Amino acid sequence: MQYPVESVHNLIPREEERPDKPPRYTSRFRPTVVKEKRSSKDAMKTMGPAKVEIPSPDKYLQKNSSQRRLEKTALAKAGGGEHCCTQRKPDVPSKSDPPLMGLHSNKDFVKTNVAETTMAEPRKPRPVYADTKWGDRQPLEDSGLVPKYIKKKDYGETPEYLQQRMEEVQRAQEEYDRYVSDRMREGAMKELSEEERTSILAGLKQNWEDLNRQYQGLSVVTDTAPKKQRKERLENAMLQLETDIGLLERYKTIYVANH
Repeated sequence: MQYPVESVHNLIPREEERPDKPPRYTSRFRPTVVKEKRSSKDAMKTMGPAKVEIPSPDKYLQKNSSQRRLEKTALAKAGGGEHCCTQRKPDVPSKSDPPLMGLHSNKDFVKTNVAETTMAEPRKPRPVYADTKWGDRQPLEDSGLVPKYIKKKDYGETPEYLQQRMEEVQRAQEEYDRYVSDRMREGAMKELSEEERTSILAGLKQNWEDLNRQYQGLSVVTDTAPKKQRKERLENAMLQLETDIGLLERYKTIYVANH
């Protein structure tokens, strides 16, 4: 490692030399952007044209002038023009004029109207009810207080759609009962007759005697594994036979499931 040369001048404090910053970046398109921005914003600085035509004193705003202008505009849009309703309608035909298409009536409308008015029944007031203390009224017919439904012809009868639904439910229940009965008939247990029960019981006893004879013939000393296994197998078989024989002797009626 090399050290600098010792000198007294190195002890004199010096000003820190800072490097000059590079010049700030400026886009070359800046003048163009500034010019376009000024041209677009300067045009929108005013609310309307810069020079407005001053109205003449003779053209002052008169009463209902805007309404007449609107009516004329509406008529022009409808296609009738400005004077669409100024034409005179045709006169009412007089009694001496021939009737239209040769039709003629001797009816006296004045006397007819008088007779109809005389014979007409007075109109009944609509029934209402007040639902507040201030007298607010509501129609009585729609309130549910009038028993109008009991006067219907089919009142108290079961609706047709409910009858159809009940028939469908009953039909489905019958099909389910039929299915269950068929399944029960297929899986019904078979009852053993007395002859079959006696023969099965005799066969079980004969098997037990054979196994007992083999068990009695075993050696007294069971010092090997095969001897122990044979003795246990014979004992289990005899125990199962004794259980089956006791079951057949205890119950007189026995059912066997069909597999």
